Amino acid sequence: MDPAKEKESETVIGPADAILESISDGVFTVDHEWRITSFNRAAEKITGIPRGEALGRACCEVFRSSMCESECSLRRTLESGIPIIGKSGYIIDASGERIPISVSTAVLRDADGEVTGGAETFRDLSEIEALRQEARGRFRVGDLVSHSPLMQRVFEVLPAVAGSPSTVLILGETGTGKEILARTLHDLSPRAKGSFVAINCGALPDTLLESELFGYKAGAFTGATRDKAGRFAVAKGGTLFLDEIGEVSPALQVRLLRVLQEKTYDPLGSTRSETADVRVLAATNRDLAELVRQGAFREDLYYRINVVRLELPPLRRRKEDIPLLADQFVRRFNRLQDRSIEGLDSRTMSLLMAHDWPGNIRELENVIERAFILCDSGRIQAGHLPEELMRRRGAGSPQTDMRMARDLVEIHAIQLAFERHHGNRNAVARELGIHKSTLFRKIKRLGLTPPEQDGRSKSQGQ
Repeated sequence: MDPAKEKESETVIGPADAILESISDGVFTVDHEWRITSFNRAAEKITGIPRGEALGRACCEVFRSSMCESECSLRRTLESGIPIIGKSGYIIDASGERIPISVSTAVLRDADGEVTGGAETFRDLSEIEALRQEARGRFRVGDLVSHSPLMQRVFEVLPAVAGSPSTVLILGETGTGKEILARTLHDLSPRAKGSFVAINCGALPDTLLESELFGYKAGAFTGATRDKAGRFAVAKGGTLFLDEIGEVSPALQVRLLRVLQEKTYDPLGSTRSETADVRVLAATNRDLAELVRQGAFREDLYYRINVVRLELPPLRRRKEDIPLLADQFVRRFNRLQDRSIEGLDSRTMSLLMAHDWPGNIRELENVIERAFILCDSGRIQAGHLPEELMRRRGAGSPQTDMRMARDLVEIHAIQLAFERHHGNRNAVARELGIHKSTLFRKIKRLGLTPPEQDGRSKSQGQ
């Protein structure tokens, strides 16, 4: 380097500049025309754009941020005079990669207090996001997400069950996600390239359900002017999901039994049997064993579909999943509606945690979707929730809000402690600074389900 230029560089960079050059956060400033007037070394590294190319250009040309169009934090700060701290977003770097960032802004003033422009710092969250995705992967299988030990047991057997050709019976209350579980089994199975076909057996009358399942030939009945393939034919090579199988009549149960046993079926009006190259998954929210005892469901069909049984717990037994599910729904509706809702505030989350969710995950999804209609931006507030949900919980009481917020914190703390100590109850109690009996009382009161295995090893002791 030219000694004269090196000397000039040393005189230009003062103490404040040296600090800006040494920090890991990107920093840039703009003038009233939104032209970049300074650009530190970290900003170069994060964006991949050299300082010489950035200076003098409009900041939106350099950053191509998700917030540049309508949610520019720096513009909002310059208009209101109020700094913004830690707003999430992303930029597109020089190589076209999407970089998650958090942004903080401030107004720049000269010695006389006149506004000369604005300053923005931004932090690269790529590593944090990677860790979040890694953690999320431990609690996700297909479209199913859960922290709950009850669901983790389902997750553990899913790959083996998906790889098997056996019929699966999925049990669970309405709204627990039985069809999502069926789709996940299909996606993980050797039949994933085939079709996934679902039919609700309780939504159709018996005669129509029979023709929908098995199809018919032209002339089979009045109005049948041409052949129609049934769901068994459409799902050939793939998976057929029979939802609400407990609603099927005894007469149609006989035909289903034959398909499952002999792998053949007869379309209505046909003189030739068809091969059923399809894997059958069935689901119900009813007690089939009780229906068998009552004579309303065939025992032989029950044992035929109950080769493998998976049970989805209701949401009230896996409340630790509510923050995870709510976050998933917020991200989904943001994507579908091209919105940028940031999530739920703490009071709203407390209300969700306190609710018993008789409609399970479907009810939670509907609540979040409704909130999207009422919430313009920022975070979803308690006022965006249905009135009946707030009314049940006495949402206007500060004491209630505080108790629910405390419960939410305790749920997260207990769940994370169980994960860290692999189910060791004594270790969890020691970490939380409470007696083991107190831990059990909290688990019962908060509706949590601890791991079945204690997780102690001989080396850990009592």
